[in-house]
Amino acid sequence: MSDSESESGYQTREVAKRVFAEELSESTYTFKESDDERAPTYALLPTGEKTNRVFFVGTLTETDDVGKDSEYWQGRIVDPTGTFFVYAGQYQPEPAAKLRNLETPAYVAVVGKPRSYETDDGEIVISIRPESITVVDASTRDKWVSDTVERTVDRMETFGESSDGYNQMATEQYGDDLSDVKEWVVTALESLDDDVATTEADTDVDSDSAETAS
Repeated sequence: MSDSESESGYQTREVAKRVFAEELSESTYTFKESDDERAPTYALLPTGEKTNRVFFVGTLTETDDVGKDSEYWQGRIVDPTGTFFVYAGQYQPEPAAKLRNLETPAYVAVVGKPRSYETDDGEIVISIRPESITVVDASTRDKWVSDTVERTVDRMETFGESSDGYNQMATEQYGDDLSDVKEWVVTALESLDDDVATTEADTDVDSDSAETAS
């Protein structure tokens, strides 16, 4: 039984993982752990963890109705490392309404499911189907950056040391060079206000720890 499966089947929700935009954009390998049609599809992070749901906070910079026959809203949300694209239509009425009505720029917190598709030139692109979009303030954004730095560094520190299959799978799919991830962590730390960055240093989650994590 997977960690998303209850006694009656796939009824429980996966934990939403904190992940930066650039790491998610590199998570192009997806898989299922069961042949059951209800089994969740996971994206494999380069740092060796699976995710079916993500939680991120960033700046909503653009919204656009890209639908043809009905409304289908695209939102562009940036964090310190890159860009998330979210899409919501008639089956996600509340997130679609948020994208329709929000004025940009705005800080937003998003919980959603990653989806991948292949472009005509063979590139794998990751987008998000949002479950919720909530307007937040700058301090919430900074707290998310701080927490996500810590979670990312934790994954980096255990990468290659853990014997679980996801680390091995990530090595096979992406290799074992995490230098890009280290750069994203440093970039995220530098985006924080001085007081937040100082708090990070006090808790030993700083650029030095990122440089030594592997």
